[in-house]
Amino acid sequence: MKQLITLGFLVIILPLTAQNFRNYSNEFLNIGVDAASLGMSKSVVATTNNVNAIYWNPAGLSDVDDYQGSLMHASYFAGIANYNFAAFAMPVDAVSSLGFSIIRFGVDDILNTTELIDGQGNINYDKISLFSAADYAFTIAYSRNIINKNLYLGVNTKIIRRVIGDFADSWGFGFDLGLQFKRKEWQFGLVVRDITTTYNTWSINQEKFDLIKAAIPGENQELPEKVEITKPKIQLGVARKFRLGKNFKLATELDLNMRFAQTNDLISAKNFSIEPTFGLQLDYSNFVFLRAGIGNIQNTTEFDDTSSITFQPNIGLGFVYKGIQIDYALTNIGSVGNALFSNIFSIKFDYAFYR
Repeated sequence: MKQLITLGFLVIILPLTAQNFRNYSNEFLNIGVDAASLGMSKSVVATTNNVNAIYWNPAGLSDVDDYQGSLMHASYFAGIANYNFAAFAMPVDAVSSLGFSIIRFGVDDILNTTELIDGQGNINYDKISLFSAADYAFTIAYSRNIINKNLYLGVNTKIIRRVIGDFADSWGFGFDLGLQFKRKEWQFGLVVRDITTTYNTWSINQEKFDLIKAAIPGENQELPEKVEITKPKIQLGVARKFRLGKNFKLATELDLNMRFAQTNDLISAKNFSIEPTFGLQLDYSNFVFLRAGIGNIQNTTEFDDTSSITFQPNIGLGFVYKGIQIDYALTNIGSVGNALFSNIFSIKFDYAFYR
């Protein structure tokens, strides 16, 4: 019985036992921020140009010409996990801007049942406690024009903090590098995430680990690896804007997201994979916005061994009033089946309206 109770807790600890160089590490940083961007299925690498560029492409911060702030909250897995984002950006001079952001993705009030049953098989519910498993990312971003007014360069510095109650915690550090280029109605973007690889160094509580290492006889007898390394990822985007009559504009963007690992993405080989995403935004007089996108395009194998291609549709809308932009997105964090759709809201403040 004790083995069954502690088995669920091992789901949290066991990921630490993987190899140092991981195909999936710090995955909470891939969820995305800003309901407007998520409504377009994250297809914004070439067009992001406000405070949220801190996350999507730091080169886009160069278009920030006054103080801007952004907030987002999302609940996943029927409210079990909460994702929060806050950011601030400001111009430094006529050609450069600076931004700061924080992300928290966490599951709170997890039951710790490691001491529920003693060595004699007695159950003591007073021994149940609660803990949180939370991931944090603190980002500083800088952007400026280079060579000419149409080319922008940006860089992120990320400090990552991950905590699993009293059991384990880690610190990580990495960089993102971004470029944007504009040519009339065309825009191009490039981001290399974790360009130098991102290192996470874990500290594991030996006393707490001893409480669970005997849950499955013969398993988990050694401490997990204490260092994990996040591989670089590349995102390339191309966008085109169209004017539809006097009051309507349409922005479209196609992004290619590359990982240096074999996955179920639409294009996949032994050492790399590419996932395309597409998004569009229709706006009326820069006042009301309607968005849609397709992403998470995957090669899926069914139970009967047949293969199919699945994708995730997203939609969203937003409006701007007196320097305040409110956005909503309906997005599915899964790709197929009965995965729950998530309702995401975000708000952006632009002080330039009050100048």
